[in-house]
Amino acid sequence: MKKVRKAIIPAAGFGTRFLPATKAQPKEMLPIVDKPVIQYVVEQAVAAGIEQIIIVTGWHKRAIEDHFDRHFELEAHLEKGGKTVELAEIRKISELADFVYVRQKEPLGNGHAVLMAKDVIGDEPFVVMWGDEFFYGQPPAIKQLIEAYEQYNSPVIAGVRVAEQDVSRYGIADVTLVKDNVYKINRIVEKPEVGQAPSNLATHGNYLLTPDIFEILETMPASRGEIWLSGAIDRLIQKRDVYTVELKNNIYYDCGSKLNYLKAVVDFGLQHDDLRAKFAEYLRNLKV
Repeated sequence: MKKVRKAIIPAAGFGTRFLPATKAQPKEMLPIVDKPVIQYVVEQAVAAGIEQIIIVTGWHKRAIEDHFDRHFELEAHLEKGGKTVELAEIRKISELADFVYVRQKEPLGNGHAVLMAKDVIGDEPFVVMWGDEFFYGQPPAIKQLIEAYEQYNSPVIAGVRVAEQDVSRYGIADVTLVKDNVYKINRIVEKPEVGQAPSNLATHGNYLLTPDIFEILETMPASRGEIWLSGAIDRLIQKRDVYTVELKNNIYYDCGSKLNYLKAVVDFGLQHDDLRAKFAEYLRNLKV
């Protein structure tokens, strides 16, 4: 069994829900206090042992590449000013992992974006994460998926329990319990009506896949002009066992929506030692 070393992060979308902020800035670079969203995504992958990050970008996403590169002028400025803490923080970003960038030349769906990284992945298992959402907690979500993969030698998807009234927003899994918090997926029902969902276990966010998914993606018919990863996973389930891990001790942050992005900013603002007290006081005294 090959070690899980690589992660694909599709990040080529236009971010239309955040216009006009994303007219000239990638949505993945929107800051959560003092770090862009995509840095949290990368850090979660690295914390789970991922060594190579393949970011699928478009022509308008150069800021992402620049963020994870060295900035010698800035480093020299910080060093000259004696700002050693800031200097170490900046240098650490480019050293998080081995970064590879692949261009998605047309917006043909997230499945197509994953397919763009096929040659870099080769015949290895890999993780898919999205550039505008992430899980946060210990043990890292990706680590929990890797542990299940190593036990069952099969693809694994992150699973999260959702409220009954929210099932129509997610792909909901029809599952069979295997052990503890690990389930075999029988099928995934995309955005079922309330009362018609097979469970309340949503499968989304982080995926650990095997390279046979590429064969499916290459032959997938487009739906409304796009190739979807969820459709390919549906086909994969018909060919082999696919599992889901109901994540422990992790919070899901979907920063692709304005409301959830603001929630993430508040949560992480309250984690900062230099902000916590004054920010909490401000929130307590806020009049709505």
